[in-house]
Amino acid sequence: MKIAYSPCPNDTFVFHAWAHGLVAGAPELEVTYADIDITNGLAASGSGPDVLKISYAALPWVLSDYRLLPCGGALGRGCGPLVLTASADAAAAGPAVLSGRRVAVPSERSTAYLLFRLWAARNVPGGVGEIVVMPFHEIMPAVRDGRIDAGLVIHEARFTYPNYGLTMLADMGSWWEEDTGLPIPLGAIIARRTLDTDSIAGWIRRSVEYAWANPEASRDYVLRYAQEMDASVAQAHIDLYVNEFTADLGESGYAAVEALLVRAAEEGLVPALDPARLR
Repeated sequence: MKIAYSPCPNDTFVFHAWAHGLVAGAPELEVTYADIDITNGLAASGSGPDVLKISYAALPWVLSDYRLLPCGGALGRGCGPLVLTASADAAAAGPAVLSGRRVAVPSERSTAYLLFRLWAARNVPGGVGEIVVMPFHEIMPAVRDGRIDAGLVIHEARFTYPNYGLTMLADMGSWWEEDTGLPIPLGAIIARRTLDTDSIAGWIRRSVEYAWANPEASRDYVLRYAQEMDASVAQAHIDLYVNEFTADLGESGYAAVEALLVRAAEEGLVPALDPARLR
């Protein structure tokens, strides 16, 4: 079975057992490691792998071919994207400082981007200026060096941005949780509708359960793909993004996904969708 997920610690932790033949009855995996912007494109192309990790923001474009699985993905609390600036004074001035400014984002088809646009529509008078898309690992240096006014960052940048001398202007996750009371939907696991998606979900769930029961088993695998990430940062990443929603979305998980995509559709950021298609 062909699968694509990112080399980020939460994904390699979740899929370690299945990828290494440790899930009884599950087929052998042919793994492609790719940034989520690439997997979003693979899913939308119509010729992507059987199973993928994508951004929830990309879901409306692929639901005709793929089903959202109820496990394996990334939702949570206290784990949202951050807006960073190089100036503590600018951060202290609040969201209005972004009016007409250049803001770097890691993708225009990402949950981080949707959250930022929904937040900015309510909090930045007149809106931001230019949106500049760049690889997420280039954003903090660009903000630090003054090539961009602010940056929207994700992943381990939550833990490392002080190393670049940057200041947090806003936490998109905190805003979302305060506004909705719901967790933050970040990464989804999808499988082709032509496959036995219930069995696939079961294999993923057992892979998650193995990872939790044997946390040391995946350590070498996680660090091999973590782009020279410090082991403590990798563990913090796992602790933040692998949680109860990884095992099962549950009602609050589905409600969070629906709220995000319905609001984004109302802003014209994604196509409208029938919430029933999420189940």
